[in-house]
Amino acid sequence: MADLNELSAQEIGRRLRLARENADIRQDEAAQVIGMSRPTLVSIEKGTRRVRIQELQALARHYGVSVNAILRREAVHTDLIPRFRKLRETEDDHTLEAIQLLNDLVKAEVELENVLGVERRRHYPPERGINEGDVLELAEKHAQELRDWLGLGSGPIADIFSIIELDLGIRLYQRRLSSKSRVAGLFTYDDAVGACILLNANHPLERRIQSAAHEVGHFFGTRRVPEVLEDNEQFLSRDERYANAFGRAFLTPRKSFEESFRQLTAGADKLTRRHVILLAHQHNLSREAAVRRLEELDLVRKGTWEWFKRNGGIKDEQAREVLGTAAMRPDPAKDDANRPVSHRLSLMAHAAWKRGLMSEGQLAELLKLRRVEVRGLIDQIELEESVTDDLLKLPG
Repeated sequence: MADLNELSAQEIGRRLRLARENADIRQDEAAQVIGMSRPTLVSIEKGTRRVRIQELQALARHYGVSVNAILRREAVHTDLIPRFRKLRETEDDHTLEAIQLLNDLVKAEVELENVLGVERRRHYPPERGINEGDVLELAEKHAQELRDWLGLGSGPIADIFSIIELDLGIRLYQRRLSSKSRVAGLFTYDDAVGACILLNANHPLERRIQSAAHEVGHFFGTRRVPEVLEDNEQFLSRDERYANAFGRAFLTPRKSFEESFRQLTAGADKLTRRHVILLAHQHNLSREAAVRRLEELDLVRKGTWEWFKRNGGIKDEQAREVLGTAAMRPDPAKDDANRPVSHRLSLMAHAAWKRGLMSEGQLAELLKLRRVEVRGLIDQIELEESVTDDLLKLPG
């Protein structure tokens, strides 16, 4: 067990408070568990009174965490859940599932980075703010500013996920949620861990690209406000209307998208399904998103997408007829989401175990896996690394 005296009373109190808030337990209820008054518990959480080991054990058990998880020096005790609770008065089970998953993924990744001494690079532009001006015009302007800041030019974005993770340094997770979940994505920002995005990996690639661009809008314009994006959201608030417009403008800048459309339709007297399929493919969009952007830019008449829907839609089979094998885009993130733990977390967990920094039990608790699953993960990587050669050693 980690030593109770390794951390200050203030740090242990802070970690206990976060564990209690994460478990959604009131102070008076927690105080009753250890047979003390609420003011005494408040003193413990503030660090003015050091918690005793028996009290710590009882509180940890009631909060559903281990004593080791609270006392480990490298453990991450930043809780993302309360800020989402403040965002909405009511949350359904699927929203809570997504919020908890994001919280668990961030904690696991950051703790493993801390244990291994990995420094994550952030490359954040300043937060713009959206309090003044027409929100749609602001979104178009800001989307172009971010493109310029990243040096993307005006053409289609080939891989928005790499831009989010590698160019900006945002923590991005694509994991499967419950099959009936309406959650498309989450965004939050915390000073300690940075900006974090979770995308629902059940959604098709084009849908996740749109969700990712939407969340980048929150990152760029309203970073301090957490956000839950759901399917068929109405985008009623100023923040949401901004992020929705930002996402479209970031993926399809007005001038280049107009030019792409005019080149594709040169000499045509009406819009066809083939036009839509080619335009959507060129810009890595869903067919619906492509048409709605055309409507927004007054390049086609309002209601065009609804007409397609009423008249049989634009189906995947038709896209395959037009695009051939190019219609089947690789989607490595979805394959990674089929694993109980992502490739990156698996590799870091194995490194922490191999260097004797974390036990199988600690990794099981951190990754929310059974110990037998952790053992299987370690064995698989050990087998792959059984060939040793000095040439393969990475420079220190």
